[in-house]
Amino acid sequence: MATRKKNDAPPAMDAQPFADLMQQMAHLPQISPAALAELQADYLKQATALWNASLGQGEAPAATDRRFAAPEWRSNPAAHFMSQLYLLNGRTLGKMAEQVEADDKTKARIKFAVQQFVDAASPSNFLALNPEAQKLALDSHGETLARGLQQLWGDVQRGHVSQTDESAFEVGRNVATTAGSVVFENALFQLIEYAPLTPQVHARPFLLVPPCINKFYILDLQPDNSLIRYAVAEGHRVFVVSWRNPDESVKHLTWDDYVEQGAIQAIRVVQEISGQERINTLGFCVGGTILACGLAVLAARGEQAAASLTLLTTLLDFADNGILDIFVDEASVRLREATLGPEAHNGPQLLHGQELATTFSFLRPNDLVWNYVVGNYLKGEAPPAFDLLYWNGDSTNLPGPMYCWYLRHTYLQNELKQPGKLTVCGEKLDLSAIDCPVYIYGSREDHIVPWQAAYRNTQLFKGKRRFVMGASGHIAGVINPPAKGKRSHWISKSAALPADPDAWLQGATEHPGSWWTDWSAWLASHAGVKKPAPKTPGNRKFKAIEPAPGRYVKVKA
Repeated sequence: MATRKKNDAPPAMDAQPFADLMQQMAHLPQISPAALAELQADYLKQATALWNASLGQGEAPAATDRRFAAPEWRSNPAAHFMSQLYLLNGRTLGKMAEQVEADDKTKARIKFAVQQFVDAASPSNFLALNPEAQKLALDSHGETLARGLQQLWGDVQRGHVSQTDESAFEVGRNVATTAGSVVFENALFQLIEYAPLTPQVHARPFLLVPPCINKFYILDLQPDNSLIRYAVAEGHRVFVVSWRNPDESVKHLTWDDYVEQGAIQAIRVVQEISGQERINTLGFCVGGTILACGLAVLAARGEQAAASLTLLTTLLDFADNGILDIFVDEASVRLREATLGPEAHNGPQLLHGQELATTFSFLRPNDLVWNYVVGNYLKGEAPPAFDLLYWNGDSTNLPGPMYCWYLRHTYLQNELKQPGKLTVCGEKLDLSAIDCPVYIYGSREDHIVPWQAAYRNTQLFKGKRRFVMGASGHIAGVINPPAKGKRSHWISKSAALPADPDAWLQGATEHPGSWWTDWSAWLASHAGVKKPAPKTPGNRKFKAIEPAPGRYVKVKA
């Protein structure tokens, strides 16, 4: 047996790994001593004030956070102190994240992780610490807890936290009810043509390409907030792409397939049915990215298929991706490619819809996760019936190769905006080659596609462009019908579109109500003369297959 000298370190205590660890820690993000000292002093001051208030030696802070707004939090001194101390801790951790000395992306990731921890640690999320839930349980002799457990078990079986009463809705019965017919289908999508609501329609048809990461009926939730029905009532011959919810049989499909067999195929069918060489087009979110790629491919082939292009909360220049940017770097994209892409060990795989839905929910965890955990399980409250949240929970899968290409070439490498950089469907892409007027919309509070990112699309096209900003977020800002008189929108009096989004905003004027009326007038100016509305959907070649909304949209992930 080998002997060890008296001063030798034990093998398990080799100093080199510790030296390596210390070197790595030296490169971790840090907070300057001065900033940390200031935060500590401020924390101690506020914590002391809270403690004194709990002893009756000062005024207790008002309950401003809705999680602690119930009277039980205020009437219980221990619970009130705990909630206020939690809020102080959360604010302090947030300030510490702000003071981290690191690059912007690292700092954003730290802030996001800290906020996730803070939101999850709220005392309102735990029965033992939530006096409101405890009182409900006592008053109901435990019935709220029994209902909560039943609802928890139901959500375990469904695989997600229920945000609405899913039994209250059925696609085609009380959501996605605008009358129409499926006139074409392939492995990727069904094309729906909607029945006219006016005796005459514009000569140029109108094709909508919704996002493939959600189902199209966000544009057709209810008759009074349906963008699809609104366009039909305005006298347009409306066609909509209803993407298939991918299963194992199509898990190999690529971005090129979504462009060629999706957007371009839909354009071809609408052209043939209508007899019009150029059509009006609209893309929403990633549907706008797919549509723009399709129009650029056609332009590279010498064809200008669009008489107009509307882009709603769409990213083409991915320099500012909002909160989603924190999830994307070289390592994360390579991991996706290794597990989902064409070179994955087990071949191409599906990105399952529930994973996407969970990711989007945790972008706003208090509103879309913990709010329902508390209500559904601790209080035993059944979530209310809400069409938007039903749609939000109706998730869709994505083919791995398509998703991986999208992540790498847009979010990570931002190549779509660079003329000639990308080859799609065998063609070099140049968005500036799309020769048509473009209407670009962004939502002011959008955390998925920041309005400044949507605005930057104005710099990628050479034709006439119009930018409008609406109030609210990614969905609520878009789905804002004029009849409800809600929110507002901003339009610039000047036709100039400076490179700096803030410079545009300084020259813009706020207008009450929906942006739909401005867009409708713009679209009508590119829609051609009126002619008698068609009596039947499709034509001799493309006949009605089944009533709208069709089979594809009803398939669950």
